[in-house]
Amino acid sequence: MSLHEREKLKLQQRVRRLRGQLDAVERLVTSDEDCGGQLMLLAAVRGGVNGLMGEIMETHIRFHLVDGAKEQIAPELAEDLIDLVRAYLK
Repeated sequence: MSLHEREKLKLQQRVRRLRGQLDAVERLVTSDEDCGGQLMLLAAVRGGVNGLMGEIMETHIRFHLVDGAKEQIAPELAEDLIDLVRAYLK
């Protein structure tokens, strides 16, 4: 299995985990559960979505703006951009 395929599999697993968390949110919303639990689970979902977005943006920056673009950006600039995106998503 290539590195790209392994990364794709990891992203798919993250999406499945998020789907499971969202299903749990739906169950909590339709039940009479405490709002605190709902909020905690929603915060976990938000963190998971932000993490997934960060991974996909990092991949895009590394492979489409540095290596695969017609007009490439410097690797140092790419690292700064990745750090900025990750800080924003926290």
